[in-house]
Amino acid sequence: MIRQSIKRQIVGIAVGLIILMVITSAISMVLSSKVAHYLDELTSKYVQTYGHLSRMNVRSVEQALAVRQMAIAKMQSPPDDAAYAERRKVYEAKGIEVGQEADAARKLINEIIDDVTTVSDDAILARIDSRIESVNKDTRRYLDEENERLFRIFESRDFEAMRTGLVRVDALRSDLNQKIDAIRSDMLREVRADAVVTMRNQQRTIFVSAIVTGLAAILGLVVSILVSTGITRPVRRLLDGTRAVEAGHLDGSISVTTRDEIGQLTGAFNRMVEQLRHNERVRETFGKYIDPRVVEGLINRPALTAADGQRRVMTVLFCDMKGFTSLSEGMTPQGLVKVMNHYLSTISGPIRSHRGIIDKYIGDAVMAYWGPPFTDDGDQARFACLAAIEMIEHIATFRMEIPELLGVRQVPSECDIRIGIATGEVLVGSIGSEFMMSYTVMGDAVNMASRLEAANKVYGSRSLVSKATAIAAGSEIEVREIDRLVLAGHAASQQVFEIMGRKDELSSEQILLRTRYAEGLAAYRARNWDEASIAFDAALKAVPGDGPAMTLAARVKSFRSNPPADGWDGAWRLDHK
Repeated sequence: MIRQSIKRQIVGIAVGLIILMVITSAISMVLSSKVAHYLDELTSKYVQTYGHLSRMNVRSVEQALAVRQMAIAKMQSPPDDAAYAERRKVYEAKGIEVGQEADAARKLINEIIDDVTTVSDDAILARIDSRIESVNKDTRRYLDEENERLFRIFESRDFEAMRTGLVRVDALRSDLNQKIDAIRSDMLREVRADAVVTMRNQQRTIFVSAIVTGLAAILGLVVSILVSTGITRPVRRLLDGTRAVEAGHLDGSISVTTRDEIGQLTGAFNRMVEQLRHNERVRETFGKYIDPRVVEGLINRPALTAADGQRRVMTVLFCDMKGFTSLSEGMTPQGLVKVMNHYLSTISGPIRSHRGIIDKYIGDAVMAYWGPPFTDDGDQARFACLAAIEMIEHIATFRMEIPELLGVRQVPSECDIRIGIATGEVLVGSIGSEFMMSYTVMGDAVNMASRLEAANKVYGSRSLVSKATAIAAGSEIEVREIDRLVLAGHAASQQVFEIMGRKDELSSEQILLRTRYAEGLAAYRARNWDEASIAFDAALKAVPGDGPAMTLAARVKSFRSNPPADGWDGAWRLDHK
């Protein structure tokens, strides 16, 4: 079956490699076993034989020492017969041990000669065996006979004869030791020769094992390459295609060259890429009408599409163009669309760059919001205020670009923007009907932002924010309190602030304006009309044409002739939306 083709290839490679591994292991085991046998013969026979000969020599010396001690015991006055008897036992025991060591050495030599699986110089070993036998039987027999005669002299205590006998015994003992030393030297040469042979076999085994392993590895590698190339080549093409898709390149496809599982996977990959191209076109088109982050959230996080909605603290911004009606008079429809698109792009850029979500365009007005899950709670008010500052900065450039857009030297009227920002709890979620949904925000903060945007008309200001917004963004912006307002639809008054600029970037005139305006506002609320008038005049002197100062100065002038009623709390009521 087609579905089993890759499995058969992989199993075939695995079986072939296993067979090569078994053959290599078998050869290595045979060679290692042979080397192990050589090492065993060297350590358990050659070295042990040399050890027996060495101990044979030592026991002979110990036997000679016992004879000397026997002579000393007899030469004492009176003779120490107990010590003499004890050393006689030692002499006899050492004699037995000399014979045992000789027999053990001969036995090992004969085992080496009988082992036809190893290389050894059997002629030399046979001569060593004969020499050991001769020393053990003949030389030791002459020495033992001489010792017996010496022991009889010990009993007679003839000191002169004892000295003569000891000289003869020492000569025979020296001859015995020289013969044993000669045998040991010859055996040591054989030990070294066998060690050389063993090391040569070991090196040959390592060399042969390395060659066999290398040949097996090369053969296995060649077979694996030949068999796996047909698998890896289409897999690499799939990998390259996957990386291209990961990088955002969806304009290519992969040719199907096999009919196995890889071929089926390649076909499925091509169909997936085609579907991704379609989805990307939908996403790009959809993203021009709804903020891309909302689109991504609705696609990747199904919880955002829940109709239940969630209550969250959000920051909402409303922006409207001042002088749009007079600006649009006399424009062609094409020119008006061009100007409006450029205007909306100009004011939308700061919103997007400061992570805001553009909710909708309402004619020349824009509604945007900040908050979870798109913006952290601690950043939303700060981003909104910084976006407002940048929008105001960009509108000056926009005014200079209008004549170029329309192909005229100058426009009939100036334009500006008014911004209102409020922070508070809103209902956020997918809101709409069964036919059409919109991910948006609703609530008192939305209405307040809209009212604050409209309140700019009253105060001649550009950007008004709620107290909650001013407090939340206070570490990044400079504000001044404008007034306490009772907005339409609200019963309680609340403080309203104007954004003056970024933190620590105010000019000395702006700082003086804020100070004098605050003094005038305090006097105004205390009904000290004269002090309030002086303070507002000083504020206007610092920054001529300041809208809020002009508004409050006019209001003070009105209250001088027509004071507010008793119980007035200094709040101004805005009844219109």
